[in-house]
Amino acid sequence: MTFPHLRQDFAASVVVFLVALPLCVGVAVASGVPAELGLVTGIVGGIVTGTMRGSSLQVSGPAAGLTVLVFEAVREYGLPVLGVVVLATGLLQLLMGALRLGRWFRAISVSVVEGMLAGIGLVLIAGQLYSMAGLKAPASGLDKITGLPGALADAVRSTETLASLGLGAGTVVVLVLWPRLPRRVRAVPAALGAVALATLAVSVSGLPVARVEVHGLLESVQPPPLDAFGELGRVGVLGTVLAFTLIASAESLFSAAAVDRLHDGPRTRYDQELMAQGAGNTVCGILGALPMTAVIVRSSANVRAGARTKASRVLHGVWLLLFAALLPAALGVIPLPALAGVLVHAGWRLIPLREIASLWREHRGEALVLVVTAVSIVAVSMFEGVLIGMALAVGKTAWDASQVRLDVIDKGAGPVQVYLSGNATFLRLPKILDSLEALPQDRPVELDLSGLHHLDHACRTALEIWSERHSAAGVEPVKITPGR
Repeated sequence: MTFPHLRQDFAASVVVFLVALPLCVGVAVASGVPAELGLVTGIVGGIVTGTMRGSSLQVSGPAAGLTVLVFEAVREYGLPVLGVVVLATGLLQLLMGALRLGRWFRAISVSVVEGMLAGIGLVLIAGQLYSMAGLKAPASGLDKITGLPGALADAVRSTETLASLGLGAGTVVVLVLWPRLPRRVRAVPAALGAVALATLAVSVSGLPVARVEVHGLLESVQPPPLDAFGELGRVGVLGTVLAFTLIASAESLFSAAAVDRLHDGPRTRYDQELMAQGAGNTVCGILGALPMTAVIVRSSANVRAGARTKASRVLHGVWLLLFAALLPAALGVIPLPALAGVLVHAGWRLIPLREIASLWREHRGEALVLVVTAVSIVAVSMFEGVLIGMALAVGKTAWDASQVRLDVIDKGAGPVQVYLSGNATFLRLPKILDSLEALPQDRPVELDLSGLHHLDHACRTALEIWSERHSAAGVEPVKITPGR
């Protein structure tokens, strides 16, 4: 077997490893689980999902987009049940891929997906601001946001808290300024560079800030016990499984579409990619690790680094495995405020500010769906917020699809001619009836329905009732030209 692109793939795998390392650890810590479990998910994403067919260049691992939901699941049900939820998510993804449902995720409203990411970003930013200050965050997303002024007031009274907050804020500043640094410096991934600088600053200055707790790779991997599977009978757990499945699948397949635009290689096969994600999540669930999705940051870094085949993402998983096995103690020197700063920056990038402005100028209905989805996620919860957004998107689509036009031609003598065209549904029934009831009661009417593409039962019944009433007024019966 030959590997004609091994040199390019090897170099790209090192870049992706350096990008993934701080993100794997940061997502795990923010999710309320041992840092090593983030590395486990990254390893599985590289070695298991990376070997499978689907999208050849996108990279999978723990994602900031699921952090909020994972944290809530761990807080509500415990770490053993998380493994069960992730395992069930993986099996459900495998089933959907086998049933060839992967392509249908492309039909999900983009506004709902962007609203979902914006809501996640807002909750993630709010929660990690507490972590930057070394404080405990409130449970709900709304409480996280409303509690920030009080938390800031408490922070300024403590030197240690201010030091922790300053370190996290400094990490964010480094991440923002990193793209403006010289090209040689930018060869180091921004997240890795920011965390390394923060770690160096803490080591030199001796700042009293919290650091990552090290448990050891084998000690952190805890397959879910058999009694944890009984929790699948709870409605809340099943809702969490559905939320994981929807969000992880949609984010992965939208990422695949974005990655396809970055290269000229083979296109994504969506059903196979969904099965690859399912296989990875199944293994992660068995190991009690975090759920995985395809991650656009790592995937785009993979493409930009010159990757040509799936070997780059497999090798990145190997490097994560070697690091977790040989250098686990290195995690213990990383300051938690720096990881919180990385995730605050990641959360900000989840909020599509440009897209919101563009939608507001061109498609205000879509902008409304996006904003309502985001606000619902913050105010209620992830699962309910996504359902509200999807329901609103479906309602908007139904409203847009029910456009109907009513033209009245009255020549002053003879019958009044009424032409209906478009789609006559119950959503437009008030408008249709108002126009018909405003016609002269003492004149015959010719109602032409041949221009309608669709006439639902409610409209048909209402038109028949109106016709009978108008005809009963002592004029000629309404003449109706039926539709196609």
